[in-house]
Amino acid sequence: MTALHGGQRIVAVNAVADMQGIKPGLSLADARAQFPGLTIKKADPTADLKALDKLAQACERYSPWTAIDPLSNGMLTSMSGGGGIWIDITGCAHLYKGERPLIEDLHDRCVQVGYQPRIGLADTPGAAWAVARFSKIPLCIIPPKAQRKSLSAYPITALRLDPETLEKLENLGLRHLYDLYEIPRAPLFSRFGDQVLRRLDQMLGRIEEPVSPRRSVPPYYARMMFAEPIGHTEDIRLALYKLLMKLCNSLETKNLGVRRLELIIFRVDNSWARLKIGTSQASRDPDHLARLFRDDLDTLNSGFGIEIIVLAAAETNALNARQIDIDGKTTLQANQNTIKLVDRLSGRLGMNNVVRLHPVESHLPERATKTIPVLETSLSYRNWKGPSHHPQRPIQLLLQPLPIDVVAPAPDGLPVMFLWRRQQHKVIRAKGPERISPEWWRPTQLQPRSRSLTQETRDYYQLEDQNGQRYWVYREGLYRLDKTPRWYLHGFFA
Repeated sequence: MTALHGGQRIVAVNAVADMQGIKPGLSLADARAQFPGLTIKKADPTADLKALDKLAQACERYSPWTAIDPLSNGMLTSMSGGGGIWIDITGCAHLYKGERPLIEDLHDRCVQVGYQPRIGLADTPGAAWAVARFSKIPLCIIPPKAQRKSLSAYPITALRLDPETLEKLENLGLRHLYDLYEIPRAPLFSRFGDQVLRRLDQMLGRIEEPVSPRRSVPPYYARMMFAEPIGHTEDIRLALYKLLMKLCNSLETKNLGVRRLELIIFRVDNSWARLKIGTSQASRDPDHLARLFRDDLDTLNSGFGIEIIVLAAAETNALNARQIDIDGKTTLQANQNTIKLVDRLSGRLGMNNVVRLHPVESHLPERATKTIPVLETSLSYRNWKGPSHHPQRPIQLLLQPLPIDVVAPAPDGLPVMFLWRRQQHKVIRAKGPERISPEWWRPTQLQPRSRSLTQETRDYYQLEDQNGQRYWVYREGLYRLDKTPRWYLHGFFA
């Protein structure tokens, strides 16, 4: 029930209410007059769209190309019908031994979860939309290139026009599609614009009607259907390996490797689960990719059995052939082993828990890098322009510089000794200074309150004490007459 046309009206009914003569569009007062014991519930279009999206995701068992009908948002709050889902089954019908068995399986599964579906199958999205909503039977298939004849007796509302245009057409006595067949196109265009003719041409297949899937369809994927549901982990692993072999062979013909893989399982109870893995570099090694799925497969709940498994390459990169040496190993075997280790750790610990350093354009050492997941591919080093010279940096940088006491022969001279952790360190060698100016273009109020981000010039020195330990220290405040220069320890060299 929702508020429409100046009052509360019925937008959907169950089977019992339908038998009592209560139809969508009826006012709430009239519905209660017919059936005083009527139970009502306020319409929630937002929740309905979420349920529709979940249903569309479950329909990926039939085809990866699924989408929510763009008109569903308005239909869920009107009396023109419920929401709809597009499914492009091109090239998928043979998996179910034909189009009729496929839509029958879809119908039965929707009924099992409590829906009352109406399914139409046709060459064009517009014709399928019309058949699903206005056919006299819940399952209807229009033969190829037969839209014009099969849909001629359908009402004008099957063209997906706006209410204002529909009202004008009905006022002219045009109530069925065959009425439009006999009218010249020029008068229709001059009176109604291109909407009526465009919808009619889309329905009849004269012009293309693109349908955007709810999520990007991977260009490379493999799927497997089972005659009997499987549930044992070993059976799932064997099926996965066969899919990996098939997918990797397809990628090899295109000189591609996979960076992101998704494994989707569809259970017999209409539920589904999705597993994802990623690699630090493009790969088409089935053994390595299968190992990345191993931990997730051990905890996978197969429910009452798995009917369909789909393996999709969500992201691919170029992968050229590698040189093989006389022992049959690649010349970069050590590097490949490191890459595989990183992939396994990312799969076991989580993709966001294995990180690497990425350069940032900043003069301040503590801002010169940031940590990102090692599998992150959106950031690249290629377009990064570093400094013209690359000064030596310590292998360990403190998160917060520590104040130290330094003895120098002059305020601007080289240190000869410093005190840290109550121990004296005699400076044997000193190198510097390396001057780093503050980043004047960054507003001070936007910077974190940290000693390491003060807006003062720094002079960095590399110091070596009597024990051979090397330190990275800096001095600030030298050029301010109102302050005494201060020294800080910022890092350690090897």
